[in-house]
Amino acid sequence: MPGIDKLPIEETLEDSPQTRSLLGVFEEDAAAISNYINQLFQAMHRIYDAQNELSAATHLTSKLLKEYEKQLSSCHAVLSTQLADAMMFPITQFKERDLKEILTLKEVFQIASNDHDAAITRYSRLSKRRENEKIKAEVTEDVYTSRKKQHQTMMHYFCALNTLQYKKKIAMLEPLLGYMQAQISFFKMGSENLTEQLEDFLTNIGTSVQNVRREMECEVENMQQTIEDLEVASDPLYLPDPDTMKFPVHRNLTRKAGYLNARNKTGLVSSSWDRQFYFTQGGNLMSQARGDVAGGLVMDIDNCSVMAVDCEDRRYCFQITSFDGKKSSILQAESKKDYEEWICTINNISKQIYLSENPEEIAARVNQSALEAVTPSPSFQQRHESMRPAVQSRPPAARTSSTGSLGSESATLSALSLDSLVAPDTPIQFDIISPVSEDLPGQAKSSGQSGRRTNPFGESGGSKSETEDSILHQLFIVRFLGSMEVKSDESPDVVYETMRQILAARAIHNIFRMTESHLLVTCDCLKLIDPQTQVTRLRFPLPNVVLYATHQENKRLFGFVLRTAGGRVESRQTSVCYIFESNNEGEKICDSVGLAKQIAFHAELDRKASEKQKEIDRVKEKQQKELNKQKQIEKDLEEQSRLIAASSRSNQSSGEGQFVVLSSSQSEDSDLGEEGKKKRESEA
Repeated sequence: MPGIDKLPIEETLEDSPQTRSLLGVFEEDAAAISNYINQLFQAMHRIYDAQNELSAATHLTSKLLKEYEKQLSSCHAVLSTQLADAMMFPITQFKERDLKEILTLKEVFQIASNDHDAAITRYSRLSKRRENEKIKAEVTEDVYTSRKKQHQTMMHYFCALNTLQYKKKIAMLEPLLGYMQAQISFFKMGSENLTEQLEDFLTNIGTSVQNVRREMECEVENMQQTIEDLEVASDPLYLPDPDTMKFPVHRNLTRKAGYLNARNKTGLVSSSWDRQFYFTQGGNLMSQARGDVAGGLVMDIDNCSVMAVDCEDRRYCFQITSFDGKKSSILQAESKKDYEEWICTINNISKQIYLSENPEEIAARVNQSALEAVTPSPSFQQRHESMRPAVQSRPPAARTSSTGSLGSESATLSALSLDSLVAPDTPIQFDIISPVSEDLPGQAKSSGQSGRRTNPFGESGGSKSETEDSILHQLFIVRFLGSMEVKSDESPDVVYETMRQILAARAIHNIFRMTESHLLVTCDCLKLIDPQTQVTRLRFPLPNVVLYATHQENKRLFGFVLRTAGGRVESRQTSVCYIFESNNEGEKICDSVGLAKQIAFHAELDRKASEKQKEIDRVKEKQQKELNKQKQIEKDLEEQSRLIAASSRSNQSSGEGQFVVLSSSQSEDSDLGEEGKKKRESEA
């Protein structure tokens, strides 16, 4: 018999709108079958009731017709029994067992689908900054359980609907066949004039029913085996964020489909997130909600830009902006794998790679070129020979206008490995997202709290500004290009290499937006100030700025290296290189920074000299005090000696010429002895 359309069990885990639409068609067919079977059951039940009534009436009549009792009554009784067994039993079984099973599975599947949607919504709301491992584990387990339940229920529901396509033929043919056989048997008992053609016809129908039953049993066995295989293979996919080591990210895709959360603004400060099925179609991004027959256009992604964003404390968010910048959309992926694949796919489509004959091969070559563009290469020394300032030919005291650092002159690039300039796998930060003071322990409080309003000219209203006593105040307009961690801070080539990598990464990812700020150079620090609100965005302590340089050809580009305590490895100092673009004032900014460091250096020398002089004065004062104390002691001893001598002369003149001269120590001992004796007597 011709093949029967069936639901694809293999696509149950993806649960795409196309699969849901096909499921809706099968559910409508099941509802139509149920309605038809109910009507057929009522009609056949009326035949059965009528036959029972006819059998009872015949039996009553046969009592009056004694000769007719054994023939007519028995024939109708047999017909009633055959109708009950061959006609009513199959249709009753199909109605009460199979159709009710479909309805039950439908309800269970709907409950599982709703539970899965609720779990996904709760998982999507997990906080990115305040991550709680216990809550995350509970939500992940909830997503795993609900997705597994939905997948298994959906597979069994699909299996039941596919089986129904076979059972509906049996449910309609078996009662009809039973009815016909019962009638033929009934008439055979009264007549033997039945034609062989009718018997052959009934035989063929019986054979067809048996063939359908065998085909149904074989198909059910195959579907059960498919369900078991898919359950084993799909177990890791039930997790909302699978391990990227087991499931690697495909970066060469030019087509992508899956569920995403879309951010919709509902007011000035409020927004909502809707989960829809998104897919790419050529150079267009489409979306399709559940229940929709076809998808709708979201935006044209030819020549668009895509980048990761932080939005409402949600993870895996990215923003797509059209080529003219008039339309943008913020989407949230379910896992890190989907998040990276969506960004790579849209980036590949934006370059119109999908129009070529081998899009994936071309995408692989483009991505490889991008990796080479942001990786230090051995030919860097030859390519940038003209960019290096001649620092060796100038005396150490005269700093060039384009480079400068603390200590002696740094070694040239030939003495430094190019692979050690930039830390491997270092992310590039293209925007100002957090104050530097938060990354500098011990300076967060003393560095002037970030986020407060700052007057760049040193004037203050009520409280005293931290830069009010600073000698130098110079303000420049700059635009932040990016920053990244570097492994060395001893050569200006580090700044050149960082400039090259940041500019290459911006060109590859189509990032053209830059944050404009005011750079305030003082003797204490460098500050990035918001030009609109006068709020300090970043603060760089001047002693931590160990290297600064400007591009020798492009005078607008300059950068500096900031050395901070701590980093990706604990108890280790890290160096971060910041790159800016100015209004052709790169050399002036570097000169200003050099002047600020010289002023700070001399101020530090003066401070140390003042502290040393104070220490010397304190030592002299202490020595003078000791000397005065010694003189006072000597003076007291001389006075005591004079008193003793005077006392001795008075004793000589008052005695009879018989006396003993005692030393001062002996007289004191005798006095102490007499006092001790008197004390013992008083105690007794």
